[in-house]
Amino acid sequence: MLKGKTAVITGGSRGIGRATALIFAKNGADVAVIFSGNEAAAGEVVSAMEKFGVKAKAYQCDVSDFSQAKNICAEIFKEFGKIDILVNNAGITKDGLLLAMSEADFDSVINVNVKGAFNFTRHLSRYIMKSPAGRIINISSVSGIAGNVGQANYSASKAALIGLTKTTAKELASRNVTCNAIAPGFIETDMTASLPDEILEKVKTAVPLKRMGKPEEVAALALFLASDAAAYITGEVIKADGGMYA
Repeated sequence: MLKGKTAVITGGSRGIGRATALIFAKNGADVAVIFSGNEAAAGEVVSAMEKFGVKAKAYQCDVSDFSQAKNICAEIFKEFGKIDILVNNAGITKDGLLLAMSEADFDSVINVNVKGAFNFTRHLSRYIMKSPAGRIINISSVSGIAGNVGQANYSASKAALIGLTKTTAKELASRNVTCNAIAPGFIETDMTASLPDEILEKVKTAVPLKRMGKPEEVAALALFLASDAAAYITGEVIKADGGMYA
């Protein structure tokens, strides 16, 4: 499905990013994963992708750093020769009620979740526009659509990502590049694993499908959006939330 394509996935060493990297590699794409600190996890993902017979490499980068991101993007292009797909998945949470949230906690979430996506879109677009079928996929959240108590920073960042998606879609459409967002609900990742059991049970009760989603289910949607089958879809926000906000 993606044979001959090259993809860059930020936050690709764990959770949704890891699942996306693996399904892309399984479907023939060469993949560069961006990670922030866990070198062992990044190495494990690269090894797993290489088993599919594709080229894979991990790059450590602070996605919120404009210059650092620029240098890494240039390095990836030099190594892989072309870039067709970008998945902006890197994200963090620093939850807290609005009235008690520190400026540092607000800024750090915005910087990683929004500025990080801007940085990689900004620096990789010049390469993606050369692809006959460029794809940019932003991992937003249902929190960016409906809001969530204790997540003023995270919800704001994911809502901003939706705005970035729609603008990017309009600006790059003339170059045959699509840009879409995925808005996952509660997914089984490191972020949700730390939630107390009673909270997890409440979450499952609130979801019509009565369970949390799996990273692989979000990755499968990313695979579709990256494929030729989604060539006429751009500027869209697609929820993967088990019907929670249907």
